[in-house]
Amino acid sequence: MITIILACLSVGLIAGFLAGLLGVGGGLVIVPALLAVFQFAGIAPELHQHLALATSLATIAFTGFASVRAHHAKGAVRWDVVRQITPGILLGTFVGAQIAGLISTRGLQWIFVAFAYFVAAQMLLDFKPKASRQLPKMGSMLGMGGVIGMVSSWVGIGGGSLSVPFMSACNVPVKTAIGTSSAIGVPIALAGTAGYIYSGMGIASLPAYTLGYVYIPALAGIVIASFPMAKLGAAAAHRLPVPILKKCFAALLILLASKMLWTLL
Repeated sequence: MITIILACLSVGLIAGFLAGLLGVGGGLVIVPALLAVFQFAGIAPELHQHLALATSLATIAFTGFASVRAHHAKGAVRWDVVRQITPGILLGTFVGAQIAGLISTRGLQWIFVAFAYFVAAQMLLDFKPKASRQLPKMGSMLGMGGVIGMVSSWVGIGGGSLSVPFMSACNVPVKTAIGTSSAIGVPIALAGTAGYIYSGMGIASLPAYTLGYVYIPALAGIVIASFPMAKLGAAAAHRLPVPILKKCFAALLILLASKMLWTLL
C-alpha cells in the first residue's frame, strides 16, 4: 500500500505541475498513469478504467476550488454562464457516469484514446475557433452542458478541452473562457464523482479502500501532491516557453494514447 501511495504522489506532482503550467486538465495525465498503478497493484483489469476515471474526477473536485478562487480574484469568471450551464452539466455528468458503468473497460479506453488524440491535435495545430456567434439561450446552454458533462465523465476531465473552445466561439475572451471553464469543472467533478460512487455500489470485485469506483489511496496521494505543484507550474508558466511546452505535452498525449491503443489492438 505504501508503494501505491508513493506512486500516486508522483502522479499528483506531475499532473499538478502540468495543470499549473499549461492550464490543461490533469485527468489526461492522471487516467493513464493510474492504469499503470492499478496494474502494479494487481487490481482486476476489467475495473481499471472505471477506477481511473472516477478517481481522476474526484481529484478535480478537491483541487478545482483553488483554481476557481484564483480566476475569480482576477475577475475572469462569467458566473452568469456558470449558472446557465451548470444544470445541464450536473445531469449530463451524472447520467454519463451511469452509462460508463455499463460500458466495458475496453470500450471506455477506446473513447479515451480518441479524445486524447483530439486534444493533442488541438494543441499541435493551435486550434482556436473563430468568434462567430453569441452565447445561446438557456435551453441550448443546458443541452451543451449535458454534452460537455457526459463526455467529461467518460474521459475523467474537468471539461476545459470542450468548454473553452465553445465559449471562445461565442465571443467570450480566452482568459475569461479559461476562468469560467475552471468554475464549470467543479460541478463536473462533483456530479461525476457522485455518479461513479453510485454506479460502483454493490460491485463485489472492487478492491479494498474504494468508495464506489473511487480509489481512496490514489485520491489522497494525488490531491496532496498536486496542490503545491500547481502553484509551481503557474509560476514557471511566466518563465518558460509555454507554446513549445504545449506541443511537447501534445506529443506526450499521443504517446500515452498510442500505448493504450497498442494494448487494445
